[in-house]
Amino acid sequence: MSDASPGGLVRPDVTEADARTIARDCYGVEVTAAELGSNQDRNFALTAADGSRSVLRIDNPVFADDVREAQHAALDAYRAAGVPAAAVLPGLDGRLTQRWRGFAVRRSEFAPGEPMVDLGYFAPAVLESFGALSAASANALADLSHPGLDRAHMWDMRVACDETERLADSIDDEDLRERVLRAARMAHAALAPLAEALPVQAIHGDLTDDNVMGVRGVDARVHPQTVLDLGDLSYGWRVAELAVTASSLLQHDPDHPLRVLDAIAAFHRAAPLSASEARAVWPLVVLRAALLVASGYRQLEIDGGNAYARDRVAGEQAMLDAATALPLAEATEHVLARLGFAGVAHEAGLRLLAVPQEGAAGSAEPLRALLPELAGETAVLDPGVESDALASGAWLEPDAEERLVRDALEAGRAAAVLPYGVFRLTRTLIDAQEAGATWPIATEIHLAAGGAQPVASPVPGTVASATSRGVLLELEGGWHLAIDGAAAEVDEGDSVSAGAVIARIGASADPRAISATLIRADAVEGAEPPILAVDEPEVGLAPLVSPDRVPAWRRFTGDPAAMLGLPHLAQRDESGDELARRSEIFASAQERYYERPMQIERGWRHHLIDTTGRAYIDMVNNVTGLGHGHPGVADAVNRQIRLLNTNSRFLYRELAEYSERLLALLPDGSELDTVLLVNSGSEAVDLALRLAQAATGRKTVVALREAYHGWTMASDAVTTSAYDNPYALQNRPDWVEVADVPNRFRGTYRGEGTGARYAADLGDDLQRLAAEGRDAAAFICESVLGNAGGVLLPGGYLADVYARVRAAGGLCIADEVQVGFGRMGSSFWGFEQSGVTPDIITIAKPMGNGFPIGGVITSKRIADALATQGQFFSSAGGNPLSCRVGIAVLDAMEREGLQQNARHVGSRLAEGFRALAERHEIIGPIHGEGLYLGVELVRDRRSLEPATAEAAAICERLKELGVIVLTTSERSNVLKVKPPLCLTAESADAVLAALDRVLTEGW
Repeated sequence: MSDASPGGLVRPDVTEADARTIARDCYGVEVTAAELGSNQDRNFALTAADGSRSVLRIDNPVFADDVREAQHAALDAYRAAGVPAAAVLPGLDGRLTQRWRGFAVRRSEFAPGEPMVDLGYFAPAVLESFGALSAASANALADLSHPGLDRAHMWDMRVACDETERLADSIDDEDLRERVLRAARMAHAALAPLAEALPVQAIHGDLTDDNVMGVRGVDARVHPQTVLDLGDLSYGWRVAELAVTASSLLQHDPDHPLRVLDAIAAFHRAAPLSASEARAVWPLVVLRAALLVASGYRQLEIDGGNAYARDRVAGEQAMLDAATALPLAEATEHVLARLGFAGVAHEAGLRLLAVPQEGAAGSAEPLRALLPELAGETAVLDPGVESDALASGAWLEPDAEERLVRDALEAGRAAAVLPYGVFRLTRTLIDAQEAGATWPIATEIHLAAGGAQPVASPVPGTVASATSRGVLLELEGGWHLAIDGAAAEVDEGDSVSAGAVIARIGASADPRAISATLIRADAVEGAEPPILAVDEPEVGLAPLVSPDRVPAWRRFTGDPAAMLGLPHLAQRDESGDELARRSEIFASAQERYYERPMQIERGWRHHLIDTTGRAYIDMVNNVTGLGHGHPGVADAVNRQIRLLNTNSRFLYRELAEYSERLLALLPDGSELDTVLLVNSGSEAVDLALRLAQAATGRKTVVALREAYHGWTMASDAVTTSAYDNPYALQNRPDWVEVADVPNRFRGTYRGEGTGARYAADLGDDLQRLAAEGRDAAAFICESVLGNAGGVLLPGGYLADVYARVRAAGGLCIADEVQVGFGRMGSSFWGFEQSGVTPDIITIAKPMGNGFPIGGVITSKRIADALATQGQFFSSAGGNPLSCRVGIAVLDAMEREGLQQNARHVGSRLAEGFRALAERHEIIGPIHGEGLYLGVELVRDRRSLEPATAEAAAICERLKELGVIVLTTSERSNVLKVKPPLCLTAESADAVLAALDRVLTEGW
């Protein structure tokens, strides 16, 4: 578009019938035509009789031939660099540009894939793909030179502010118009000192979600692939290529603008930015969004029938809202921090403040430099994620911080400090899709009740602001020190020395509080919206920011600890460091959850909390049946470890007491009277197999296909899941016989009433084994198909199979490691669902609520057979400590009604999942009972094609929304729902809401 343009163009008056004529006359093809959207041109999708497709473009007459020729040269550059782009197809005369009634016409290849502009949420991997594609475009065009590139047009970001000013009158909403102009002017001002340093080259200029076709990757997400529409190709700032791309991505999650940093970082990896370019990115993002809004309204003003332009206005306003949601200075700092650039040149000043200043009154003693008359000791409090003072859920109390302060002051401390930069567990939000503001930007000081206290300046400075509520000091090196909560006793402009009194805290019969904020000058001066409102501070309370904003705020602010004689305790998210540390020492086979794992350092009940204070609803930790951090278990461990811990060959009461408690939980008349304790589920299964073989004198064990039983040599031998071992069915030892899995959803026989058929087939297996001289010693299966996602066994199956196995002389082993201990809700044991009693039961996981305990329950007759193979002993199994923990778990389960809770909350969840299935086609069968549920995700409900990649992506998205859910089954397409049994109805509802959001917005 030339500078002469009024700021918008009426599209060529060409109809779909005309498009068919052009295709026939210029290209010799008979087609149907359907119009595609465009602001200023006309685009049509053409479809030939054989189904082949192409795109017809009728350029607005304002564009000259050399512009089109430059675009063709750019396409050649793209092809040479391997950047996918739709090629222009020649007409009947061999020329790329055709003429029809005075219009320039071109026909291009139809780019396969999906349009991306109207897709919802973009995952980090998709954002990175966009950034990489934008970089590939910039790299491919870097050396392109052509006269048609040297043109003036409104989308050249070098003139974007002027264009916005010119078009803004078309915005009929006065408030919006003022917002657009204010944003454009601020962005332009930020760019002005950088402009000369920004490299200029050929750029696409409109590489956005609207001009890229996406393809669905192996991760089930749509990734950008083919570049379209070079209508804005010209010379421009190289960094504008990135900014245009990034701005378009904002509308896909406008509430979280910092997510586009993933795209910016990906661009930088492939096409490194200079420091000036990095500083220019966000101002250009803002400027692009402002220009889009102004242009959109102008286009509607002159071409009101343009449905395409009308539909885009809302998205363009969402971009502006997102681009300006954070102060421009802060957003720029986030870019610099993410790309590894230093902040503004105030590092020298920060180093100056990193040590106590000469002359600072009593700077070697806590707070004496700030409060020279403070009499008594100072307590530095720990409100952090790993604080001992916040155990047993104390952090959830509304007055948790006040209690920490109160306890310190009541213990005789003169002051209690909540330090700068320590992520506060006390501000963690539970059952929330957003992280809370947990990171304080100031040091908060609470004083005991008493007389007035003078406040001194710990360093020399000049008074920049003085009010009845605080003082702002300008320091050397480009920093400010804000003291909030004390009445100023100096005037603006005064110079103060270290130790000089600048304010006073009034006398009070109640505790008082002030805060000290060390902040960069550029974060105070001219920031819009204001970054630090010094005139009206929140008295005595340190402002806090959410974890995603910390990277910038760590650079905007400094820890005043050294100035105040306090320890430096400031924290940052170190999950990346911890991941790198693990990668150095762990085997490649060791599993890890999530593409970008968070660092978990605390748990409470059914919540896990990462090191930034972000809480997650834990829907997978069936090991901790009582919930994380249970005080009863902790007390049991603490007391017993101080008394005695030895091995079970000594005599002590805990072993028999715990064993008796376990036996009392069995159904009446079970005849199971013997307990052997070990330290894991794998070891329990191992022992159970050994018992069966010893008791029967046989070797062969029948296991179900798709099962998981453990990782020891024997328990792995009966583990047949291809998910855990892709070669499971090929490398089972000869003493293991794999039987068909009775999965009534995916098995050989499907639907209700299939139990007898599956059991009959297993009976045939037993007969064949006997004929081969390989009589079965045992049959082992989970009482509910846990590895499949909680699939309940067909009615009558287990009773029929148990009868057949026993008739053949074998024993029946129930693996209750996952599905037992009250998880089914309606029964304590999973086998009770089928009305049977096994010969051997294996247990573990929830027995110790995370403490390593496992066990085997059987009859004395079977257990005594072990004596033929020697003595049984497990160093940790059955020791006083593990037994005392086990007793504490059983006590808590009964006292807290956890089995009943599993029934009620599990039913609520299952009903909620089924309701979601009515709205979302991807949800297939809902498995399980109680709090062992499985949500199977499928691409087609009839074929049950597993939505494996989608399931993984959905789990990643749920993590972002504060829910930990992972996949299971051989196809890894089932969301496994096996949370601690203390899960609340409120948290269950939060999980359902999060899943509904993900399935609605995308993943």
